[in-house]
Amino acid sequence: MRSDIVKKGLEKAPQRSLFYAMGYHPTELNKPLIGVVNSANEIVPGHIHLHKIAAAVKSGVYAAGGLPVEFSTIAICDGIAMGHVGMKYSLASRELIADCVESMAEAHAFDALVFIPNCDKVVPGMLMAAARLDLPAIFISGGPMLAGYYDNSTVNLNSVFEAVGAVKAGRITPEELEGLEMAACPGCGSCAGMFTANSMNCITEALGMALPGNGTVPAVTAQRLRLAKEAGMKIVELLHKDLRPSQIMNPQAFRNALAIDMALGCSTNTVLHLPAIASELGIKWDLAEINQISEKTPQLCLLSPAGPDHIEDLNRAGGIQTLMKELAASDLLDASLITVTGETIGANIASAPSPDGKIIRFIKEPYRPEGGLAILFGNLAPEGAVVKQGAVAPEMQQRKLKARVFDGEEAAVEAVYGGKIVPGDVVVIRFEGPKGGPGMREMLTPTSAVAGMGLDKEVALITDGRFSGATRGAAVGHISPEAIDRGPLAIVEDGDTIEIDIPGKRLELLLSPEKWQQRLDKLILPEPAVKKGYLMRYASQVTSAARGAVLDNPGRSEK
Repeated sequence: MRSDIVKKGLEKAPQRSLFYAMGYHPTELNKPLIGVVNSANEIVPGHIHLHKIAAAVKSGVYAAGGLPVEFSTIAICDGIAMGHVGMKYSLASRELIADCVESMAEAHAFDALVFIPNCDKVVPGMLMAAARLDLPAIFISGGPMLAGYYDNSTVNLNSVFEAVGAVKAGRITPEELEGLEMAACPGCGSCAGMFTANSMNCITEALGMALPGNGTVPAVTAQRLRLAKEAGMKIVELLHKDLRPSQIMNPQAFRNALAIDMALGCSTNTVLHLPAIASELGIKWDLAEINQISEKTPQLCLLSPAGPDHIEDLNRAGGIQTLMKELAASDLLDASLITVTGETIGANIASAPSPDGKIIRFIKEPYRPEGGLAILFGNLAPEGAVVKQGAVAPEMQQRKLKARVFDGEEAAVEAVYGGKIVPGDVVVIRFEGPKGGPGMREMLTPTSAVAGMGLDKEVALITDGRFSGATRGAAVGHISPEAIDRGPLAIVEDGDTIEIDIPGKRLELLLSPEKWQQRLDKLILPEPAVKKGYLMRYASQVTSAARGAVLDNPGRSEK
């Protein structure tokens, strides 16, 4: 076993002495050393309960003959970080998480790893670490939050964000907002819609790196604890079989993940995270392939924020395994691939129920004939931009709009709440990209402001930053190259006409070549937004959103 280098032999007596100092028994040191990577803390609702998940995992590991050893990582709550400087750290934390797990696993010679993430950047950060280390690994998330209930309707965190705009527009009272905020998030778990956290937990299951149910079994159920115990037992089996992430997450597995992404209508952030994970395995990523998969994969679920259903509803309808079964039946998914169950996808989905026709629709009766995401190209986004097309109103699918330009999120939010944005406008938010932000802040505050004020069917937003998985409406993000790299977004001016054509996969600035060149010639870029600390280092190394905003690594090879 790999861990023998810290446990076995005469020369390792000092190391064993340190194990004994922590209360480990000599008999335990004969067992495989299984790292339990836990992102629990007391600031993220999706992570507040993860110590219980970890205890269940360790129970399973021990029952199967392994020695579980828990260590921690950081986790940022995107909701709490939203709308201020804290959001600059969210995407950047993904790299810190991957690096910290690598450091702990290599320094202490773990034989295998159980990963316990739940929210936003923690899931992809841990998947990047698993891919990089390529030790036997399995994921068990903390599970989704239940939806709240208020005024005879199901609600969630996004309901509160949008309600702020509704109060400012006089559509609801401050007292109604107070009642809503108390009801929207009823307990622990990742926020209840198909936002980034739940998107990534479902995709982890689709990739084959988590057991069936990982993405959808609610956080508060006993079933989630049993699933955690099963994950703990399964990792010992994976170690004995020497089944590693590189054998599971092959190129076809990422295509499967994209198919599930499209069928679910996942967060646009998946377009950042899947390339970053693939990059750790040396797998080349082409954004255009997303459109190819989207064009042939119908959207079978309409989950919040695009529709009324929540993750608990998806779970009752059979979850990701039922969705995979329906796609596989039409050859839209490769069921021959191996997973952490030790079996193929085909074997896993054999006993899954058929779709109910409502929460999960049949292939022949989809919500949309195409997938939930689209990549737009054009003179404003030569390297691509992403939109959650499944959450865009029909009247906003093709529009020519007047640009209202803002150098940063705060000024845009002030204009929206101040009534300065009118129907027919496109809010342009720039210098918020991976390097220019830095950190590529999520723009849930401005998109929720637009929706809350009833403008989401008349106003669009475009940015080189990104949007929350909770965003709905004509919100186009990840515009690459970003403005700080002299990307086309940097030359847009108030009053310019911008054409958004989602069916045509185009994003165009309607400007003559002569004026285009004149603006480029006189372009003066702003000073760096951050000049110290981790974000300064991050900005100096981060690459384009089109590459997943990974840190530059000249030595990385792709296949």
